[in-house]
Amino acid sequence: MQAPYPSGEIVEKPWGTEKWIDCNDHYAVRELLIRKGHAVSLQYHEKKLETLYVLQGRAIYTTQDEQGRFVEREVGPGDIMKNYPFVMHRQRALEDFRFIEVTTPELDDIIRVEDDYHRGSHTL
Repeated sequence: MQAPYPSGEIVEKPWGTEKWIDCNDHYAVRELLIRKGHAVSLQYHEKKLETLYVLQGRAIYTTQDEQGRFVEREVGPGDIMKNYPFVMHRQRALEDFRFIEVTTPELDDIIRVEDDYHRGSHTL
């Protein structure tokens, strides 16, 4: 897999920034910053598995339980979030919120259910 951006590239997003650390046939690693008051889309993936490690700040993490009900919890430095296929999830920053995201390489596997910035699915 060819990385969409070179290592070290910082990409501006409507909610903050993402810094590409590595991307190959096995995994992708990014550092994301969601600015205070902003949120990523409510989304799910068909194949992609994500593990996120919080570096700085606090956010409300929304996900689904085994029965498909939405649950929210506040997350902060040292917390880990795992996003499994077909489970909707989102982070809304209570303050500037920085985390590392390690995912399987299906980068365009994004189905957006709600998006504050009106972006479509299958786009980074």
